[in-house]
Amino acid sequence: MPFDLVLGGVRSGKSRLAVQWAMNVPGNVSVVVTAAEIDDEMTRRIAAHRLERPTGWVTVEEPCDLRGALDRIPDHEAVVLDCVTVWTANLMFADVSDDEVISSAAAVASRLAERPGPAMVVSNEVGMGVHPYTELGRHYRDLLGAVNVRFSAAAERAGLVVAGRVLALVPAGEWLG
Repeated sequence: MPFDLVLGGVRSGKSRLAVQWAMNVPGNVSVVVTAAEIDDEMTRRIAAHRLERPTGWVTVEEPCDLRGALDRIPDHEAVVLDCVTVWTANLMFADVSDDEVISSAAAVASRLAERPGPAMVVSNEVGMGVHPYTELGRHYRDLLGAVNVRFSAAAERAGLVVAGRVLALVPAGEWLG
């Protein structure tokens, strides 16, 4: 069953949308999270996200091996993957090459598309904001853009969340006619 992809800016409502979606899916839900409690601010963000999720859901904490995390979840269960943004940064800081990150993104997206259970993937759209001042910032922005393209290509639906509202994204070929 193809998966859905939600993109958007920070605090736009992406994760909240994914939680609402999963609450309406019958059966068990597993949430694959990629963030680590690396400082006080991240610890607070993670705690806030935990409070938004029902207590009966299974949480799989996996900063890098998303394919392995998906393989540990029964294929019929619903999956929320939150988020590709942090996963991409985790791989960058683990010195994974850009080519390997992009290849891994394509493999994870393929695995999601092959699963019979429904899934929703959350990622940030970072290419619409301020032009990063540093080389590292520009590198990350460009890499995440390429990763998002891989996920979007395999997704059944994609949406851009802005201020809690969703704009449906259509494939370029459909838009061009």
